[in-house]
Amino acid sequence: MIKILLKKQLTEIFRSYYYDAKKNKARSKLATAAYIGLFVLLMAGVLGGIFTFLSLAICTPFSAVGMDWLYFAIMGLIAVLLGVFGSVFNTYAGLYLAKDNDFLLSMPIPVNAIMISRLLGVYLMGLMYSGIVLIPAVIVYWIVVSAKLSAIISGIIFVALVSLFVLTLSAALGYVVAKISLKLKNKSFITVIISLVFFGAYYFVYFKAQSIISHLISNAAVYGEKIKGAAYPIYIFGNAATGDLTAMLIIAAVVIALFLIMWRIISSSFIKISTATGVTVKKKYKATTVKQKGTDSALLRKEFNRFTSSPSYMINCGFGILFLFIGGIAVLIKGREMVEILNAVFSQKPGCTVIIISALLCMLASMNDIAAPSVSLEGKSLWLLQSLPVRPWQALKAKLRLQLILTVVPLIFAFICTVIVCKYTALDLVLVLLISLSYALLSSLFGLFLAVKMPNLNWTNEITPIKQSASVGITLLVNIVYPIIYGAVFFIVGYKAGYAAYMAAFSGFTLALSAVLYLWLKKKGSAAFAAL
Repeated sequence: MIKILLKKQLTEIFRSYYYDAKKNKARSKLATAAYIGLFVLLMAGVLGGIFTFLSLAICTPFSAVGMDWLYFAIMGLIAVLLGVFGSVFNTYAGLYLAKDNDFLLSMPIPVNAIMISRLLGVYLMGLMYSGIVLIPAVIVYWIVVSAKLSAIISGIIFVALVSLFVLTLSAALGYVVAKISLKLKNKSFITVIISLVFFGAYYFVYFKAQSIISHLISNAAVYGEKIKGAAYPIYIFGNAATGDLTAMLIIAAVVIALFLIMWRIISSSFIKISTATGVTVKKKYKATTVKQKGTDSALLRKEFNRFTSSPSYMINCGFGILFLFIGGIAVLIKGREMVEILNAVFSQKPGCTVIIISALLCMLASMNDIAAPSVSLEGKSLWLLQSLPVRPWQALKAKLRLQLILTVVPLIFAFICTVIVCKYTALDLVLVLLISLSYALLSSLFGLFLAVKMPNLNWTNEITPIKQSASVGITLLVNIVYPIIYGAVFFIVGYKAGYAAYMAAFSGFTLALSAVLYLWLKKKGSAAFAAL
């Protein structure tokens, strides 16, 4: 029974490799093999290769100064971190809040069998992610330092213990996430915040990795002594992989004890959590006067609700909101120095600094493409919107207003930050604001134009229109290229006319394009939308 349930669990995880949801049929053997091959290439080839090179970079220096344990401690902690992050959300969805919980629990299947099969699924996912780090590290150690029988056995046991520890942490964190999710009313913003924190941490580590590694290698002995004194468990953890029997027994005892505690907690609460329906608030009816709202306000509210209810939509299409706020704060912190440098570099071409600042504001705003997938996201429910007593243009205008509001507000914040730092003349202030706002209008109209011209209404997962549609891809490309052209043309020929005349002319050209797209959307675009 456990074998069958585990097979079902793994099939669900890798379902997209075997089944084409868009065409509602199984993939061919060739397509399945290609998908699996690509997955193996990315996991073993790319990620495994990265951690193999990292192991080669630090194994020899650490071993040379007698810090083999520090090498394994570092690689082991990275493996735990990657393993837990890679499997915790699978634990949350697959172990506690799976959609088939009620179905399986209604069948004559022992609860322990369901729990064991799902824990095995979590274990295998955690082993896959932690093994990508730890298996290359152990093999590199065998090749570079020692391939004695004791080293081989301790390395294998170390990998097994780390994977079991990853399972324990994943199950515990999944338990916490499941408990919290049952209390939350709106989970979308929590998902977005967690994703942004992860992205921030990832890029921070990515850009600092080389300096961190160099610093560790050059100060391995110093840090090793500090860890032994202040974080002795880490020393025991790393020493277990070097063949130290005492350290291995201690780590094994701790990991097994934690696993048994986790098993006890899960087994006592599994049915309660897996059958929970989430928070239900009992409200007392109060007679109130509801203020009537106009059609345009109601449609805009609908678009706002659609945007804020989807973490994928917010993260992929609203990244410019975050970057404009971050960019504005960065200008306040470092902007004055950068402006002085730009003024010194381009002292022979007046206005270059103003051109660069306005182009950068447009580049940050270009990351917003909220309107591009908005029509496609209606999907098979488009008929509901079309059946309402509203004009097609009103529906399209609501989608346009959503992007304009979510782009212009943070754009003005970033602009105000540049005003505080840069010594604008009155003319500079007007021109930078005009360029920025006209670009925000054009990019919104262009995204909506492609949304109407290139809709994809036949999708089974909303990530398809958000990330994989032609309208989104083209919109992002044009949005990025347009500010580059604006800056490049000025440096090539535009400076001859003077920056003020050039910026006025370019903003006029941008507004003219916007007018053309606006008129098309209001007439032909509305007709095309009604005919979808």
